[in-house]
Amino acid sequence: MLLFFEQILNGLQLGITLFLMSAGLTLVFGIMQVINLAHGSFYMIGAYVCATVAARSGSFLLGMALALPAAALCGMLMEFVILRRLYKREHLDQVLATFGLIMFFNELTRILWGRQPLYLNVPSWLSGSIELLPDLVYPVYRLAVIGVGLFVALALWFMFSRTRLGMQIRAGASNRDMIGALGVNIKLLYTMVFGLGTMLAGLAGVMAGPILAVEAGMGESILILTFVVIVIGGIGSIRGAVAGALLVGLVDTLGRAFLPTLFRLVFESATADAAAASLSSMAIYILMAAVLVWKPTGLFPAHS
Repeated sequence: MLLFFEQILNGLQLGITLFLMSAGLTLVFGIMQVINLAHGSFYMIGAYVCATVAARSGSFLLGMALALPAAALCGMLMEFVILRRLYKREHLDQVLATFGLIMFFNELTRILWGRQPLYLNVPSWLSGSIELLPDLVYPVYRLAVIGVGLFVALALWFMFSRTRLGMQIRAGASNRDMIGALGVNIKLLYTMVFGLGTMLAGLAGVMAGPILAVEAGMGESILILTFVVIVIGGIGSIRGAVAGALLVGLVDTLGRAFLPTLFRLVFESATADAAAASLSSMAIYILMAAVLVWKPTGLFPAHS
């Protein structure tokens, strides 16, 4: 039972990381109608900047404080220089352009930081473990990741439902021409939305830095899971991103943890391990297919 609770927490931590990635991407995709395959590059930029600053200053918080604006500024610059010219083009043009940007950012990081991975240490004030239940100890840093994700979810909910900026963003998603006619600078608004999305991706990279190696191309692997989260939750929906991310995190973690044990009850060890590895890697895609059969637009679509 303790192992089950521990894996539940691991699934929540993975889900929160996916939420930070998918929240920005679903905003850009749902509001601006732009398919941004380079979203994972800002996850990588956030991790690299934080790791570099933390290594030289010894301060994780200073690294985070500089990584978030760095990711946001890179995103806004990319939107201003490249993506703004693709809004009225076909999605295939956006896919090709942003795919090229993935290779550009990967090579740029290799030029600036080299090919060797960087390692970001857990800050001393978040190191160690805490006993949640008798005989169940859990790393404090992973609990902090869950707390940061919940705080971001509440902040996004407040911004979109209780502020004038959120109202303008929602209006811009519904009718871009109308809100432009009312005097709102829609180009500036879209640039801010894109910067917000890339800043959240940078935050996800910062939080993943002490858990994973910081290296070029680290954003591609999580980008696939991020798109699965958006499809499950519904495009353009923050609430859907939360639900989809938690579902994907839990299904992926619990599948990898417990399917081998279950299969060994029926098959021989070698066969069970091979079958469990294959099925656990497919589990989130099976989940996505089941959700789409039930709700073709996702669990909580922004526009029904």
